Amino acid sequence: MEKGLKIYLLLYLTVYFLVVFLWPAYRLYRRTGINPITFDQADTAHNYIGRVMKCILVLSAGMVLLFVFGEEGYRYLIPIAYFTSGVWTVLGLIMVHTALVWIVVSQYQMGDSWRIGIDRDSMSELVTRGVFSLSRNPIFLGMIMTMAGLFLILPNALSFCLAVVAYVLIQIQIRLEEAFLEERYGGQYRSYQALTPRLVVMPGCRR
Repeated sequence: MEKGLKIYLLLYLTVYFLVVFLWPAYRLYRRTGINPITFDQADTAHNYIGRVMKCILVLSAGMVLLFVFGEEGYRYLIPIAYFTSGVWTVLGLIMVHTALVWIVVSQYQMGDSWRIGIDRDSMSELVTRGVFSLSRNPIFLGMIMTMAGLFLILPNALSFCLAVVAYVLIQIQIRLEEAFLEERYGGQYRSYQALTPRLVVMPGCRR
């Protein structure tokens, strides 16, 4: 089973980076001439989050590659024995695949409004239809599911730390984007905010 999991994770990693980052960025740039990656070198909280998230993606990919090609080295990541059963692995696989489909659908429904980060230079539509009627941040929700699922598939100290740090940074980025969207769209965004949860509906939590 482990050999099959290694091959499968390698394929998944390739597909994930292709369909979540490379292809949609290329497609948007070819169609509109807009670079969807909005992070630059300025010393801001927004750009700092972008740099750390990039490191998280690289480390996550490196961890998968170490699991696939460097079994001896992978042991130094301190595997967590409690989560090494097949049940947790299957749950993790379900989560990462659900997340991938969810992210791709969200990106498709965003159309030309899709960006990585906050775009202050171009005006785009506020998307509230489809999955955006269920969550204001469906792509971030998918990213959180991806990191949690990856932890269950490869439960170790590094994957746990990456998942926790990614969750905290995503929560901060969401709030930066909310402030920007309220400033840009005003009452339209506040109405949408009042009706749609930030991520998912949580009893007793603010939307």
